Amino acid sequence: MKKRITIKDVAARAGVAYQTVSKVINGHVHVLPETETRIWAAARELSYRPNHNARNLRAQRSRMIGYSWSSSETEQPNHILHMFLTSMVSEAELAGYHLLPFPYRDGEDPVAGYRELIASGRVDAFVITSVNYDDPRANFLVEQNFPFVAFGRSSAHDNFPYVDVDGAAGLRMATEHLISRGHRRIAVLAWPETSRTGNDRLSGYLEAMRSASLEVMPDLIAHGDWKFEFGYAATERWLAWSPEQRPTAIVAVSDIMAVGAIHAAQSRGLTIGRDLAVMGFDDVPMAAYLWPPLTSVRQPIREAGRKCVEILVALLEGKTSAQRQVLLSPELIVRQSSARALAQE
Repeated sequence: MKKRITIKDVAARAGVAYQTVSKVINGHVHVLPETETRIWAAARELSYRPNHNARNLRAQRSRMIGYSWSSSETEQPNHILHMFLTSMVSEAELAGYHLLPFPYRDGEDPVAGYRELIASGRVDAFVITSVNYDDPRANFLVEQNFPFVAFGRSSAHDNFPYVDVDGAAGLRMATEHLISRGHRRIAVLAWPETSRTGNDRLSGYLEAMRSASLEVMPDLIAHGDWKFEFGYAATERWLAWSPEQRPTAIVAVSDIMAVGAIHAAQSRGLTIGRDLAVMGFDDVPMAAYLWPPLTSVRQPIREAGRKCVEILVALLEGKTSAQRQVLLSPELIVRQSSARALAQE
């Protein structure tokens, strides 16, 4: 049987005391950079893996991070969730932690799963997503003084750790891009008015329109779910108007809604980019492969997942994190669905 590599083996290879190796690996001491480099190099060369079971028993910790999401019956893949999860899993593994996923279904008590996992000691902390106004999960975890990081904000006065993407800046950039192409009647496909994230993104559209001294017409703001069908139906209604009234451009708060808008326009024989400009939000992988390719706002979603775990591990390990609340900037990715200037038509 292959001999298990221990801290003492790493110490011998690095030429330091085994106590030093233990403290460096657990982040409990700072040594000279060259010494730390030598220790980690020795650990990699020997394929050393910390004995988390023994450490957990001593520290009475699980080294598990709980993560819950709202399960959906739809068969459409959620690429954003996949990227977020994979980045969290990778970052957690590097720090010696693992993710424990558990689902939430509409109609259930939103804090039941959290309460059970805390009581059973199966997790050390949580990452919560899809954060909304006065979020009951965030309120519960704050009351319990239990470690967590939110991907998203609940209000302007949150005092808990979070990572978020500046959705207002994203839709503001998208709307300004359309205005710069000569569009004035710009419609927006928005989420329900109860959505914190949706309202944040919508505020960017409103800000850009007002800054350009353009009238914000209530009839050009459609609130609905994130689905393709909603984007299609709302766009069909707009395109039924006379050419002088209907929008020349549509910006959506999600790519799926934008795809619905594209299909509605194409079903009427319109050419996207020439007869109607369309923009999305998220920049899911399919956006670049649509025809025409979809202009979208790209979220730094992998960075968001990594930062959530980085902040959480710092909290758990008692380290001073440089930031407890992080707002990441999105990026505008211009493609053919909006690139043509209205004046060139």
